Amino acid sequence: MSDQTTPQDPTTQHPEPEQPAENIPHPGLTGEMEQKPDHGEESYVGSGRLEGKRAIITGGDSGIGRAVALAFAREGADVLIVYLPDEEQDAQETVRLVRDAGRKGVTCPGDLRDEAFSQTIVDTALSELGGVDILVNNAAYQMSQENGLLDLTTEQLDRTMKTNVYAMFWLTKAVLPHLQAGASIINTTSIQAFQPSPQLIDYAATKAAILNFTKALAQQVAEQGIRVNAVAPGPIWTPLIPATMPEEKVQQFGADTPLGRAGQPAELAPAYVFFASQESSYITGDRIGVTGGNPLS
Repeated sequence: MSDQTTPQDPTTQHPEPEQPAENIPHPGLTGEMEQKPDHGEESYVGSGRLEGKRAIITGGDSGIGRAVALAFAREGADVLIVYLPDEEQDAQETVRLVRDAGRKGVTCPGDLRDEAFSQTIVDTALSELGGVDILVNNAAYQMSQENGLLDLTTEQLDRTMKTNVYAMFWLTKAVLPHLQAGASIINTTSIQAFQPSPQLIDYAATKAAILNFTKALAQQVAEQGIRVNAVAPGPIWTPLIPATMPEEKVQQFGADTPLGRAGQPAELAPAYVFFASQESSYITGDRIGVTGGNPLS
């Protein structure tokens, strides 16, 4: 669990985002950020809730994926992370954190838009980890367009849909035959599924699709003892933000939440641990919002 020995004011416990006027290049590396995200490196303390589990995490190189990988490892799970080859630097740091926690960390670089890659991921997990108990569909692509639909190209729409939705379908389908009763699938949706931003019209649509997929799949596999849930982040400070949003929006990122700031990846990880652990054994087809107080409605 996260270290909560000292009470902290949630409105001020993390600083507001700071980033130079010139955005970092997509997909964004943690090392390029002026203000590094908090992944729980100094704060997350595990308690054995995932002892002996084996997890696949897509988009596991940085941001939310890194925080989840770190938390899972400190809770006792071995972890395979999936990421784009351009993100190798971040991926190696994530794997180092997993191994420092005394767990096995495996890298699996590739492009999730390639359907065949999903089978490669599963084969790697089976051979390197010996099986799969947890699947976290977390990888995503977004690119803000100031004129919304009028600026949205077919190329961008195709990339967003394939990365965020198609890949989730393909990988889940490939993993499903290897999951046993007690396994957990956790999908990353977003507050955008409930309160879409016009500048992120394609991204928001995929996040709504992910939520619907979660509810439908949960009903399909419940009799097998497999649970499917989703985490819905609000504005979270990750490399994706300064790599895909205009500078003026980066400076104000998260300021419109009731807590008045962007969240940190470390503040998301406990939600994923909860859904992956036995503590949530009677929860499926549901979602947890981690939004800084913005309602999921």
